[in-house]
Amino acid sequence: MSFFIELLGRNGMIAFIGLIFFLFCYRYSVGIFDLIEKQTFGTRTYILEKFELLFIDVKPEHVTYALLALSFGLGTLTLLIFGVFGKWGIGAFVGLILGFIGFKAPKPIVDYMVNKRVTDYQNQMVDGLTLLSNGLRAGLSVPQALGMVVDEMPPPISQEFGVILQQNRVGVTLEECFENLAARVPTQDNDMFVSSVNILRETGGNLAEVFDTIVSVIRERIRLKQKIDTATAQGKFQGLTIAAMPFVILAIFSSNDPSLLPKMFSTPIGIVLFVVACILDGIGTYIILQIVKIKE
Repeated sequence: MSFFIELLGRNGMIAFIGLIFFLFCYRYSVGIFDLIEKQTFGTRTYILEKFELLFIDVKPEHVTYALLALSFGLGTLTLLIFGVFGKWGIGAFVGLILGFIGFKAPKPIVDYMVNKRVTDYQNQMVDGLTLLSNGLRAGLSVPQALGMVVDEMPPPISQEFGVILQQNRVGVTLEECFENLAARVPTQDNDMFVSSVNILRETGGNLAEVFDTIVSVIRERIRLKQKIDTATAQGKFQGLTIAAMPFVILAIFSSNDPSLLPKMFSTPIGIVLFVVACILDGIGTYIILQIVKIKE
């Protein structure tokens, strides 16, 4: 009788916990499904939108296959590799971590590619606007001067100005084309360039002189940014040095006593501590780099 009472009490507790979990999921079902959507198809949509900005043509199903390979594929492969040596528990733990990292890694990688493209565009603005100014002084119209930049300059500025001309050919006004450029490349210099073009096309004025002024401002901004990068280079180097110290110490200990390293990676607690140490080291490095980073 006591056994059935104990079983009923245990099952009742499990049922109570399950009911609480169900009510919680039902109450926040919209938010939960939105989160799932954002972390699955939302990630694919985000990557496809960034690829469009990068002028990379890829099919949506290919992005889906890549995300599955980097997450479930990488995790399963890690589990099988550890399973060959009979360490299924460690393989499941490491595979879960690598699968999570593999699923989350594409977003920051794509963001880095977009930011690099924006930086390259910004570095080309001095030459591009100088070429625009010379074209306008030679009597060319704005679309003709843009076409000259497209022909003479390398990507990404030639691609972005080429989009302006393509949109204008299908009936989009130049003002709207330039606003779309500002949305695709959100930088202060580009916003200043687009605003000056749109305002002067409405009110009238000498675009060539305005472009020369913008070029001077951009050059001063680049010079100031170089000074800031020089001033913060020491802090970044110190942060990266501190981040590398644990691994250097690990290598030194391993070279002095080769039997230490296999002991740490052959036990679950050793692997867990190593992963936690790597995560904390990464968090510390990120904080240091954010401290020495100066917002423009």
